[in-house]
Amino acid sequence: MTAKNLTPQSAAPEAPADVAPSARAAAPSNAPMETITLANHLNIEGRSYLPGAKVRVPADYARRLRISGYVART
Repeated sequence: MTAKNLTPQSAAPEAPADVAPSARAAAPSNAPMETITLANHLNIEGRSYLPGAKVRVPADYARRLRISGYVART
């Protein structure tokens, strides 16, 4: 049995696109990545991201987030 890390982690909303943290969403290692800006609070594999945070995610996951309304319109 393992203990979960209970400390909240969040990305800085003002992070530049070139240093956006990569989310570890389930995807092959050679999948194309996209940088997105979140419109809502989102948890990805136990890590919290605040609205306005820029995150690098696999292209397929970015498409699913756009459809669900989690990506900010720019």
